Amino acid sequence: MLFSKVCLVGSGYLGTQIGVLCAKNGYSVSMYDVSPDALKNSEKAVDDCVQQWIGEGAISAADGAPLKQRISYTTELEKAVQGAGLVIEAVVERLEVKQDVFEQLDQLCSPDVLIATNSSSIKISYIEDSTKHPERVLNMHFYGYPWRRSVVELMKGKHTTDAVIEKASEFSHSIGVTPLRVLKESTGFIFNRVWRAIKKECLTVVDQGVASFEDVDRAWMSLYKTEAGPFGLMDRVGLDVVRDIEMVYYKESGEERDLPPKILLDKISKGELGVKAGKGFYTYPDPSYMRPGWLHGAPD
Repeated sequence: MLFSKVCLVGSGYLGTQIGVLCAKNGYSVSMYDVSPDALKNSEKAVDDCVQQWIGEGAISAADGAPLKQRISYTTELEKAVQGAGLVIEAVVERLEVKQDVFEQLDQLCSPDVLIATNSSSIKISYIEDSTKHPERVLNMHFYGYPWRRSVVELMKGKHTTDAVIEKASEFSHSIGVTPLRVLKESTGFIFNRVWRAIKKECLTVVDQGVASFEDVDRAWMSLYKTEAGPFGLMDRVGLDVVRDIEMVYYKESGEERDLPPKILLDKISKGELGVKAGKGFYTYPDPSYMRPGWLHGAPD
């Protein structure tokens, strides 16, 4: 193994998925969260994922228990990072929170430990000043279900060394994901800049009354043969997370056009945050877009 242990700081949707993928590929993994409930949810998500992999034949039934045993869970940050060669931060998409986490990690980890943020929009150069060793920090952005959407975007800060990027690239290959190198600092990196344009236009089309969100998703799913459309995907990410990402762009530009659309803010104000809340644009755990006939216009 390239690292004796990988630590995930933040055991939410994506942090858990990165962690279980690392464990699947033989790494010892430590999952950290301030919330015991979040860790319980993470452990259940790992169980569900392992069972799914067994059912799909991705791993054998005999491999399931050892895989889960490679993952530990803790609310103690110092314990979580002990012995880790790579720490991946996957907390909420708010700059001040990430800066605080990196300051703590920099104090707890020896200088040779790589510290990455999984942020989907915030540049590492906005975070690195919180550390005394900015040469070892980087952006390392995974996507949901990284065993299927198997790419990771790597981006340097102002002081990140080439050796750190090389090591992160080698690690990425070791867990079966393809590293994509962002050649200059860019808010949103590569794909999220493209996805943001799509997402904002979809929200605007519905906000302006041009089409229903269902028909926007039907168009997307029919043309691109995907299992979910833009609104279903936003529900999975979390509508509050989508808002936080949009606010990163707005704070950088100061332009009104970069503010989150009203339709998104209205959903959030009602507590309709997506899958995690049981309701977003769709209602869960049985969203209408997954029902037979829905794609072809059958009523909900």
